[in-house]
Amino acid sequence: MNTQLRGLRDRAMVVTGAGRGLGEAFALHLAQAGAAVLVNDIDAELAERTAETIRGFGGRAIASGHTVTDPEQAQEMVERCVAEFGAVDGLVNNAGLNYEALPWQEEPDRVRELVEVNVLGVIYTGIAAVKAMMARGRGGAIVNVSSGASLGQRKLGVYSASKGAVASLTYSWALDLEEAGIRVNAVCPLAHTRMVWQSERSLRSCPPDRTPSRIAPLVLFLLSDDAEGITGQMVRCNGPQLHIVGQPHLKAPILERTTWDADTVRRAFDEVFGAHLEPYGLEKRVPPRLRKWTETPPTTPLRSA
Repeated sequence: MNTQLRGLRDRAMVVTGAGRGLGEAFALHLAQAGAAVLVNDIDAELAERTAETIRGFGGRAIASGHTVTDPEQAQEMVERCVAEFGAVDGLVNNAGLNYEALPWQEEPDRVRELVEVNVLGVIYTGIAAVKAMMARGRGGAIVNVSSGASLGQRKLGVYSASKGAVASLTYSWALDLEEAGIRVNAVCPLAHTRMVWQSERSLRSCPPDRTPSRIAPLVLFLLSDDAEGITGQMVRCNGPQLHIVGQPHLKAPILERTTWDADTVRRAFDEVFGAHLEPYGLEKRVPPRLRKWTETPPTTPLRSA
C-alpha cells in the first residue's frame, strides 16, 4: 500500500540531471506525488521529454537546459523555478559524471569536467537554492547524490573523491542550515543506469531489475515533511538494501605528547596504532601490515609415513 507523504503536494522542486536515469525517476515520482518540478538537464531535449511526460499525466513541470557548472546559470535555473511556481521548496542535486581510470591513466581535462559537474555543480545549485529558501523563510530540503564509492573504490579515484566532497558538503550544510529549517541529506544510490553500463564490475553487482524507480521513494521521503528532524545523514539504497552510512570519526586510542618527532611517531605505530589500522576502501581491504595476522595461512598437506 502506498502511503501519501506529507508536504510534497503543491511544493516546488528542482531536480538536476533529470533527463534520464535516476534524475528522471526522481522527477516523475515527485510529480506523481503532486509536486511541481523544474526538470533540469544539460541536454535540453531530454529535459523537455521528461517534462512532457509529467504534463502528459496531468502534472506540472518545466524544462531547463542550464548547466550546473556555471554559477550564473545555476542561479537562473532556481530563479526560473521561483518565477514559475512561486518558490523552491526542495532540491535534488543529481547531475553527475563518472568514468573508470587508473591514476596513471587520468587526463586533466576529463578530471576537471567531472569535478566541475559533481562538486562545483552541487555547490553552485545548492547555494542558489538555499538563497531562495532563506529569502522565503519557510525552510526546505536538499538531497545531494553521493555514492558508496566515496569510501574508496578501484579505478574510480576522481569520481570517489568528488562524491566524498559531496558527503562532506552535506554534513557541513546540515550544520549551517538547521536553524533556518533547511534539511540537508545525501543518498548513495545504486541502480541500473548508464553509469553502471560503463563498468563490467558494476553490471555484475547491479542487475537490470534494480531500476531507478526503486531508489525514488527514499528521495521523496527525505524531501517530505515526514523526514522532519532528519538532517546531516547519508543513506545508501541499492534496491533491496537500505541503510545509513556511518560518518568518519576520531578513533581511540588518542595518544598525547607535548611534541611529536619522527621516532615517537614510529613508536606509536609500532606499539599502539599497528593493531588499530583501518580496513580501507569500499571493499574493506586490510592494510598490508595487518594482513599477515588476518589472512588464513595455507593448509600444510598431510604426508604419508
